[in-house]
Amino acid sequence: MTGAVFSGRFAGKVLVVTGAAQGIGRAVALRAAAEGGKVLFVDRADFVTEVAAEAGPNAVACNADLETWDGADAAMRRAVETFGGIDILINNVGGAIRMRPFAEFEPAQIDAEIRRSLMPTLYCCHAVLPHLRARGGGTIVNVSSNATRGIHRVPYSAAKGGVNAITQSLAMEMAPHNIRVVATAPGGTEAPPRRVARNADGDTEAERQWMAEVVDQVKQSALMKRYGTIEEQAAPILFLASDEASYITATVLPVAGGDTG
Repeated sequence: MTGAVFSGRFAGKVLVVTGAAQGIGRAVALRAAAEGGKVLFVDRADFVTEVAAEAGPNAVACNADLETWDGADAAMRRAVETFGGIDILINNVGGAIRMRPFAEFEPAQIDAEIRRSLMPTLYCCHAVLPHLRARGGGTIVNVSSNATRGIHRVPYSAAKGGVNAITQSLAMEMAPHNIRVVATAPGGTEAPPRRVARNADGDTEAERQWMAEVVDQVKQSALMKRYGTIEEQAAPILFLASDEASYITATVLPVAGGDTG
């Protein structure tokens, strides 16, 4: 783990971080634990147990398929059973499976993109609400994307547009219950090689070319003309999750080098 650590910022807080086995979710979960939080690391990859072990005694791993309601509900119940409640949910599960022009997508591929990048956030938000309300309030941070405007991933763009809508509408409903709902919209992010492939079927030669076009578009759309780092994404997520952001709700914060999506 790299990046600044704010000692005790999450002391006394219970956090659920989804997609915690790798990438942005891993960085967020490890840093939250380092800042004093009790953290449930949730992922369907078995090696989430290894990652949680890095964080020490206040971290617990949970295997769950968050593309299902049962998986989301089980994860929230596990946090309550382990730590006594939930204060913060960070919804990080998602990611484009394929890069291709919309006309080239097959119907089953469209469905898969929506299941991966919309349903985990929708289900987890629904599953956590009784536990946040029992706590007297709390915070939900959704990880969206600036790819709501971008080439070769229209189904993913639609899913992340849905995440933005969830964030804003749920914030309106939950404000009277002392629950904030916010989001970041990351742009292109440099990350280590994935331990679980984005596309289990592998990319075709055409998809590799379309991916190269996406990378070029993302860099050109960013004012800074580069990808961000994982820590540049984790930092604003944790800020929004913290009490420092106590007067911020319904906001979707672009973190994309000046590209507002």
